[in-house]
Amino acid sequence: MQTLKQAQVGSTVTVVKLHGEGAVKRRIMDMGITKGVQVYIRKVAPLGDPVEVTVRGYELSLRKADAEMIEVQ
Repeated sequence: MQTLKQAQVGSTVTVVKLHGEGAVKRRIMDMGITKGVQVYIRKVAPLGDPVEVTVRGYELSLRKADAEMIEVQ
């Protein structure tokens, strides 16, 4: 299992599954990250938090904890 946090900068990955529960999972889905969507990893901050991605044509910054909940391939 690979998470969004572990994906390499410059790669495009596909979301397989969202882990987490309740409000956190709902917030991630509201940002446009749903099963089957492609996510491009733009850059990662020096300490690994946050991760900047492009999803559905817009740029988004995710906390490291949120990126760990997104399973990708």
